[in-house]
Amino acid sequence: MTTAFITHPDCRLHDMGAQHPECPGRLDAINDRLIAAGLDIYLEYHEAPQASMEQLLRAHARPYLEMLADSAPQQGIVHLDADTAMSPGTWSAALRAAGAGILATDLVMQGQVANAFCAVRPPGHHAERARAMGFCFFNNIAIAALHGVEAWGLQRVAVVDFDVHHGNGTEHILSGREDVLMVGSFQHPFYPYSGTGPTAANMLNVPLPAGTRSEAFREMVVTHWLPRLREFSPELICISAGFDAHLEDDMASLALVEADYAWVTAQLMEVAAASAAGRIVSMLEGGYALSALGRSVAAHIRTLAGL
Repeated sequence: MTTAFITHPDCRLHDMGAQHPECPGRLDAINDRLIAAGLDIYLEYHEAPQASMEQLLRAHARPYLEMLADSAPQQGIVHLDADTAMSPGTWSAALRAAGAGILATDLVMQGQVANAFCAVRPPGHHAERARAMGFCFFNNIAIAALHGVEAWGLQRVAVVDFDVHHGNGTEHILSGREDVLMVGSFQHPFYPYSGTGPTAANMLNVPLPAGTRSEAFREMVVTHWLPRLREFSPELICISAGFDAHLEDDMASLALVEADYAWVTAQLMEVAAASAAGRIVSMLEGGYALSALGRSVAAHIRTLAGL
């Protein structure tokens, strides 16, 4: 089976301003690198559908969704906070980003593909049940995980987050559930300055100090993540795939490289092979140094595709 690559042109329409790091060029950098690396011909391409209100309501409060819809401007930019703004294309882009995770989950559960990568924006892991923040509006990965539970009857879904920032929104939405395990690592202290306090039993947060490099990251995965994941025995793994912990990404201060993303992907694939029939849904989160982003996603996808 192949790896699905899910995206949509609408994801380029979300624009928070010329100087904003979460820019449409992120998707262009990924596509260009896949072509340059010769990976595009091995992927099964799909266009993301729009997520439905029912699917969004699994993770978000109705008044919040209604507020977002009402806030979408006809022109210009409307700020929801200092970092997070809506343009005329934001609502459609966000629906497609969430819908990509829904489609990816369906494709892997139906056995049509081995795994899937969603090249979408806006990202999602900072979005809480009723709050947009950190460039995020809908929590795409939580919506995908809960689709696995609600639509496919899964009893154990794992969410893995290796973005440089703590996935506070995902934790907020999924905390306390017995059918979802979340493991994550993130630079600390750093935005959003969370993830180090008491957590629910289904949450495993591993803060990393600034300057953390490959060896320490890999030791953390082996020591903390993998035993917990194997014990949980997930039926589906959903990855919040942020690539802003890369050495070249100057918006943060971790020092991972492409080989680390390939390695951690391979480790997660082994877990998925043991208990989830290989099923993995990976969704783009951060990553703002465009060349490093393209190379890192290519390494991640090359591993997913077994190339």
